[in-house]
Amino acid sequence: MNPMDFPILVLGLSLVVLFLAAQIGDLLRSKVAPLKEEVREDFGVVLGATLTLLVLLIGFCFSMAVSRYDQRKNYEEAEANAIGTEYVRADLLPAEDAARVRELLKKYVDLRMLFYTTRSPQKLTKINADTAELQNHLWSAVLPGAAAQPTAPLALVVSGMNDVLNSQGYTQAAWWNRIPIAAWGLMAAIAICCNLLIGYGAHRTERRIFLIVPVAVSIAFFLISDIDSPRGDAIRVIPQNLLSLSQSLRTQ
Repeated sequence: MNPMDFPILVLGLSLVVLFLAAQIGDLLRSKVAPLKEEVREDFGVVLGATLTLLVLLIGFCFSMAVSRYDQRKNYEEAEANAIGTEYVRADLLPAEDAARVRELLKKYVDLRMLFYTTRSPQKLTKINADTAELQNHLWSAVLPGAAAQPTAPLALVVSGMNDVLNSQGYTQAAWWNRIPIAAWGLMAAIAICCNLLIGYGAHRTERRIFLIVPVAVSIAFFLISDIDSPRGDAIRVIPQNLLSLSQSLRTQ
């Protein structure tokens, strides 16, 4: 289980760790090795450079998360288009096969919507198994007729079904494509160093001031985690296109 799938946990844990890092830095300054005034200017350069690096890393990871979120949305739209197109192309099949394909596609749309909305790992496992089984039924529904009569219209139906099955694979790959743990580790390490330096460079102990950077960075971590997590708390891909398609198919 990926801990980044729990943005609230990321928010709370990062806030505590970063605030403690600032407190440790302040303790080092006041109890162990006080910062000399003659090196404070150089220290300020180091702190500024470290904070700049942290900002760049946060911006880079935020850009990665947004691009993956957009990719998941695009593939949801592509899935709905592929299924809708194949539903229409089913008219090219014999009447009995066409009716079966349409019924299977309606069930398939419902399963795909559940994939996007379900958050339970146990339910998701069952949904994936049912999806694989239904895909086999869909392929079996168009293959015999196309093999018996290899005409151009039936080849179009087979091609459309292939797009339906492929689109699910592309979607799954997009949901697995996450910000690497190494990037999270590097970003967290730089954030901890920044807060250590902030605490160490303070003129005096002021806990409220020490909270500013940890709160800001923790919120940024929360936002990145939420966007990057396909089943996050607040920001998720809503299967609007599949929902609209399902309603349209039910009325036909």
